[in-house]
Amino acid sequence: MDNEVFSGEIDPEIAELMEIDNSDEMSPDFEDLFSDGAAKKLEAEKVDLTKEAFALPSKISEDRANPIFSSKEYYKSVLAGEGETSKRVHSLLSKFLNATDPKDKSMYRAKLIAATWNLSSSIVSKFSSLTQPKKFFLRYGFLLPTLVSREQRESIGKIVVENNTGEPFYYFDEWLSKVASGQISSSSVDEVKQVRNNQGAKIQAQIDKARGTTEFHLGEIKNKTREIENAEEELKEKLKIISAHQIFDDGLSSAYDAGQKSALSDIMNVCRFLSNKDKELASSFVAYENIKNQLSDLEEKASQEGGGASLNSKTLENEFNTVRQMIKMVTGRQGNHIPFLMKQYFRSNLRDIGTRENIIMEFAAVEAIDEGLFKRTFKRQTNRIVPYIILVPGYGEKGICWEPFEKFNRATSRGRVAVPIFPKDLKIAVISAAADLRWQVAKEKAQHYWMEEGLTGRYYQWFSEKKMRGDVRELFIQDYILWITKESEGTQKLDKEVRGIFWRNIPFRQELRDRLRKRGFVYNELYKKDVNRSLSDGY
Repeated sequence: MDNEVFSGEIDPEIAELMEIDNSDEMSPDFEDLFSDGAAKKLEAEKVDLTKEAFALPSKISEDRANPIFSSKEYYKSVLAGEGETSKRVHSLLSKFLNATDPKDKSMYRAKLIAATWNLSSSIVSKFSSLTQPKKFFLRYGFLLPTLVSREQRESIGKIVVENNTGEPFYYFDEWLSKVASGQISSSSVDEVKQVRNNQGAKIQAQIDKARGTTEFHLGEIKNKTREIENAEEELKEKLKIISAHQIFDDGLSSAYDAGQKSALSDIMNVCRFLSNKDKELASSFVAYENIKNQLSDLEEKASQEGGGASLNSKTLENEFNTVRQMIKMVTGRQGNHIPFLMKQYFRSNLRDIGTRENIIMEFAAVEAIDEGLFKRTFKRQTNRIVPYIILVPGYGEKGICWEPFEKFNRATSRGRVAVPIFPKDLKIAVISAAADLRWQVAKEKAQHYWMEEGLTGRYYQWFSEKKMRGDVRELFIQDYILWITKESEGTQKLDKEVRGIFWRNIPFRQELRDRLRKRGFVYNELYKKDVNRSLSDGY
């Protein structure tokens, strides 16, 4: 690294604050640190449609903190090898910390924000060879150890680094790695325009669609197989019943009793069910094999077109910029946009930090109330599909849904949801992300009729009738937060009509509804309407 970055131009007091030793003339040897070698393109991630709930983390944190977050060499290692970009960050950070005039501090703050993002971009351009400090800078925005307290360093150091959960929750650096290696498709901002102007993108869109159809048929086969196995078990039980005869003293067995005759009738019904399901299963296998062959042909064509390239720098750059937009959205216009950690902006307790494990636990808690949160129906088949959850470095107050599912694979593709790692309130950040996902899935399902049909249609009509002002989506998110945090506990906070819309379209689990009906007249009336609907139209 160029020693001019630490050339002594800094005020000694600032150097002390930043724990920079200007007397150290030894430069780390980074000659072999970065390479242009590209990893092989890995197989695309598949969605397990059989999972019915989250696999909760086996551990929430490490027993001991990683000492790297208190290392005096950490800051140097982050800036190492980034040339003029690192010099500018170093200089602006010094001026920002040393400024006393509010106007000067505000000016340096704005310049420092831009410079820090340029540093992140520079690091991402050499993504195939990240050092640990650079990885943690991208992941948490952890730039300078002395900008955070000892207690905060301890908390961050105890965050579990690897994804041992098997759930699609990824930190910023992990997400970029998955996209760059081809395991996850990029979060395109304007996919339609890309497809029209790029032959490779056209093929990739066809691959995504074929892959989604393949996963759909595979899930269909698994569901039908499960239904057949359950029916076969039922058949075995019925056969046991009709095989149990009473034996008289003379050795003769009794005729079928009423229960056995009923079992015989059930056996005939089960046999008819099995016959029909077998035909459906055979048809599903044919469709599955056909689409698998089609997918194989498309992947071979993509490989011939050069689509098998491993670490695509342009894709990586685009994805970096897309996630940067996500971070802006979770922070909000009035939020704190400083892209690195400072002690006054986040809490020290690890439970308040949006670690992978904490966010999984929070989403599991929301799903325990809103059981249909991750369920999606396609061609009359309902599957639980958890979106990709991107854990972004930032101080945002809310989570956001970037896209509910991929445009070319509505059947089984995961959506993309971003949640800030350092929110004001972790629970609210997660619930707001769930609300945004709910809204966008419903809106995409209704398409051009989103203001008239389904969840969004009913809510928009109420919004219009009440002559409400502002963003209807934002108001929905706030109401959903009340639905999960207050109404689920029997505390009435919503407008009566909104409560009815949510009760019908975002129903609580049955056990929770049974409990709420005993909590008051309002919920009991909603429960009675459910019963009446079920009797009249099979709701």
